[in-house]
Amino acid sequence: MTPTTVPKAKDTTASSRWTQKYPVGSPASSNARPLPSLTRFLTKVTQMIHDHTPKASRNQETGRLSFIRPVSPSSVRDRSRGIPHTKCSGRGGPSDTGQTQGASVRARTATPCTFTTVPAMKKTVLTVVCASLMTMSALSPAVADDKPGKKDDKAKPPADMSTVGGAQLGKAGTQVNLGPGAPVLPKDLTGRSWIVADAESGQVLASHNPHWRLPPASTLKMLFADTVLPKLPKDQVYKVKDADLADVGAGSSLVGVKEDHTYSVHDLWLGVFLRSGNDAVHVLSSMYGGVDKAVADMQTHAEELQALDTNVVSPDGYDAEGQVSSAYDLTLFARSGLQKADFREYAATATADFPGERKGKKRESFEIQNTNRLMTGDYGLNPYKGIAGVKNGNTTHAGATFTGVAERGDKVLLVTVMNPDSDEQNAVYQETARLFDWGFKAADKVTPVGELVRPRSAEGSGNKGAAAPEKGKAEGSLSSTGTAAADEGSSGVGIALAVTGGVLALIGAGVFVVNRRWPLPDLVRRLPRR
Repeated sequence: MTPTTVPKAKDTTASSRWTQKYPVGSPASSNARPLPSLTRFLTKVTQMIHDHTPKASRNQETGRLSFIRPVSPSSVRDRSRGIPHTKCSGRGGPSDTGQTQGASVRARTATPCTFTTVPAMKKTVLTVVCASLMTMSALSPAVADDKPGKKDDKAKPPADMSTVGGAQLGKAGTQVNLGPGAPVLPKDLTGRSWIVADAESGQVLASHNPHWRLPPASTLKMLFADTVLPKLPKDQVYKVKDADLADVGAGSSLVGVKEDHTYSVHDLWLGVFLRSGNDAVHVLSSMYGGVDKAVADMQTHAEELQALDTNVVSPDGYDAEGQVSSAYDLTLFARSGLQKADFREYAATATADFPGERKGKKRESFEIQNTNRLMTGDYGLNPYKGIAGVKNGNTTHAGATFTGVAERGDKVLLVTVMNPDSDEQNAVYQETARLFDWGFKAADKVTPVGELVRPRSAEGSGNKGAAAPEKGKAEGSLSSTGTAAADEGSSGVGIALAVTGGVLALIGAGVFVVNRRWPLPDLVRRLPRR
């Protein structure tokens, strides 16, 4: 007869978590009480048992009730654990009370392997009692769990969300207007928030809680780059001071910037885009005028882009109280940034050499690789066909976040996914890839659910849905990496204007319209296809 053991603390974790996951309150506050009539019934049954079993007192010596007769012969002796014995067991004995794991504690009885014999009437009463108790225990949790909000512990989007870009974008849940022949959305999407948009027209093809304000993690670095990158010459060199790295958060992703070493702005941007280096962000912030100035200007730029879900607290996306953005806003940041040649170049770079430590007169370097898994691939995940950036992130509070841009045929799409709730490896990339696949197939077969709005400064300039025009004009020459060059932005028709390709100029009614396709950098085109 194997003794019952008491689980260790870690073995009871599941039960504890279950209780915490579906709390029903303290016994005093719980409404899960048996009906008064049932209570009176059980009291009556208990009294009947006492009336019919006056000698049913516990016999401490034998460990059995005094009226129970043994079934096994009394000559059978108790045997210790590990010694062969009769294959039968009594229930309700000490071995069922639970002991410390590994202990072999048994009550010594004169008649082991005994079974209870109960008169028919008493057996009937006990059966009724057991059935009643089982019914009560089955009903009680159901009553307690019937309270609102106790069945689903998943976070819910707020009832009221922004309607920037269209009223349908402010609705909770998935929004899509399928036309004839349009494919249905993938079923295995678990992101709290996501959006699929045409990068050139600004049309939103589908969305899911796109204005839900959530922690952005390192995808916020897109706003940092879009704000700071145009202000610092890429060939400027800076010697890092201890104070520059003093406020880098514990556990931050780092590229490996060292104090008392010099770096060019170009080096530091590679560290930001490829390795998501918070150390590089803080050094660039120091060069820009300090972290506080960078944060303030990022907030101002977000408001100019009408990214009104965003509240900036840290320049690198490190978890901070009150720091939030949304899938919609992150897509606006990407669309604005991708009009800048340097931004596109860094976002589309898969690998690069980064300056290391100086040993003597020679300074070493080491290779860094982009953490964007749709660009570089990973175990079970191939690089995505046509991917050209943009930025990923992952923190404790934000979960995994990602904004990507890809081209296929004559379409350029932007997809943002925030905090997928899935055990799938690389879930944020897998779900982004599925949305890209869907978007390229459905682009001409759905009615948009909204649009990516223009910046405030461009609202009166026409070209509805276009991205922000900034000072400076788009250039038609290729950069050294094969990426189209465009200094500060476009002439107002969105991202397509900032990239070289076939250029079609239409002059009519005094309006000059430019429509350019957006070819991907050669570096990305050489990557293996998904």
